[in-house]
Amino acid sequence: MKFNPVMALPPAIFGGFLIFAFLGLGGEKTFEGRQGVIAPEMFVEPLADLPEIKREDLTTGGVKLVNFWASWCAPCRAEHPNLELLRSEGMAIYGVNYKDDPQNALGFLAELGNPYAAIGADASARTALEWGVAGVPETFILDGEGRIVQRFAGPITQRTLDAIIRPALARAADQN
Repeated sequence: MKFNPVMALPPAIFGGFLIFAFLGLGGEKTFEGRQGVIAPEMFVEPLADLPEIKREDLTTGGVKLVNFWASWCAPCRAEHPNLELLRSEGMAIYGVNYKDDPQNALGFLAELGNPYAAIGADASARTALEWGVAGVPETFILDGEGRIVQRFAGPITQRTLDAIIRPALARAADQN
């Protein structure tokens, strides 16, 4: 049987793709492009009778987190205990419920707890688009004037809480 180099091309391309995916797409993602920018507008609706996010919530006061989440998002469920921990430490967290059924979102919060000071429902994803959200969960840390100090895509795990989130919270507090 004679070697045909054309037949080796598909496995080589596939192998290259796997290497690219492993090295370039995995892991935690932080985005510096939004840092220092005032938080974009919110185009959200109320989620049942829960307190709704208002623009002044984000642009006044101390350091806060804005967390984009959904009940159908498994990584959102995984990060939820760390959001509860931050809330128990006094962190103001604002939730944006992304493209979700309101009843499912309320069920999620009833089951796991509600770490959010206020919530907005982003059924149309307009707010997510304005903020540049790539997917859920995604979290933004804002300073007291509403400037984005850190953008983090992915679930907040214990490791990211210690390595990324807490240092960003300290930077945001220093800017006030």
